Amino acid sequence: MPSSADTVLRLVRALPLPEYAPPSVLGVDDWALRKGRSYGTILVDLEAHRVIDLLPDRTAQTLTEWLNDRDTVTVIARDRSTEYARGSALGAPSAVQVADRWHLLQNLRQMVERWLAGVHGRLRRLPPVSGGAAARRVGGYPRSRAEAATTADSRARRRALYEEVRRRVAAGEKLLTISRTMGLARGTVRSYARAPQFPERAVRESGLGILAPHREYLEARLAKGNENAAALWRELQDRGFAGSAKQVRRWLNQRRTTPAKFTPYKWRPGPTETASTSATGPFPALISPRQLAWRLVQAPQSIDTATTEALARISQDPEVAKGRDLVRRFAELIGRCGVRSDARPANPSAILDTWLTDALSCGIPAVETFAVGVRQDEAAVKAALTMP
Repeated sequence: MPSSADTVLRLVRALPLPEYAPPSVLGVDDWALRKGRSYGTILVDLEAHRVIDLLPDRTAQTLTEWLNDRDTVTVIARDRSTEYARGSALGAPSAVQVADRWHLLQNLRQMVERWLAGVHGRLRRLPPVSGGAAARRVGGYPRSRAEAATTADSRARRRALYEEVRRRVAAGEKLLTISRTMGLARGTVRSYARAPQFPERAVRESGLGILAPHREYLEARLAKGNENAAALWRELQDRGFAGSAKQVRRWLNQRRTTPAKFTPYKWRPGPTETASTSATGPFPALISPRQLAWRLVQAPQSIDTATTEALARISQDPEVAKGRDLVRRFAELIGRCGVRSDARPANPSAILDTWLTDALSCGIPAVETFAVGVRQDEAAVKAALTMP
């Protein structure tokens, strides 16, 4: 049926909105009209499992006005926004407010990520825990000297931005003002402001690598004196290798006995240098704060050997050891109170009270701040632990 897009949209917009029964259990969250810039509020009937309205912003006043016209709402499940908490209290004062468990775990992970980002420089200097999966790699193969030089230039630029942000913060400027003045994302400004040391870029944790099935073949060819990366790559293609020539070249750069034939003179190693450009320091690289945060909130029985080793390494730091225990306890409490959980504790409210007492006096600023927020929203959090 030939038709223009404008016609289809006009017909859709002309359709009447569907009728729905007044909601009793309401879900409140935000939605992005344009991510990072413009947000509204999405309202969901949690019993009918469907969206019933969209509000143009996420302020308490707008939510209050919407609720004032609907006196059927008895339960409001929401994220931990103070605006939504206030709007729910004003618009439906008799409704039970429930802090959504998914958002509780998300807030926990975000807190852990910010905390670890601030101490990541210290954790990188911890020695690895002996034993484990030696076959796994952390990061890619060493880059060429040209790539290493480009990386160094990029690091210098980021360090200059970090020092400028720290200088402005020390001078009393607000983070939002710094973000607008320097043209940086607010998240970047916030992480720089909270990091006592320059936050190095952490490498991604890698598996065995795409070259793993071909290692023996490459080692055999190298033993015969073949140091031509392009030729080796073509040979691997015949064996089913789907990677690029650059991956083979980076693997070969660590093992060359002489520089490649077409290596520019300025990138050739000097008489006392080796062809490898890796400079990882005395200890192996450490995965990023975000990856560490994901692992800390996971259940212990669901993590693999490599994750166990990474967590054991950072747990040599006394602060991390204490914080790790608190994070695990909170995540386990939320998980055990899930909808389909048959392991719900007998008195989750008492367990939460004990956790709050320990967290508020742990001496870790990030954890204490998180605990203060949970205490302020304690009624809704306890509802999340006791209601389905």
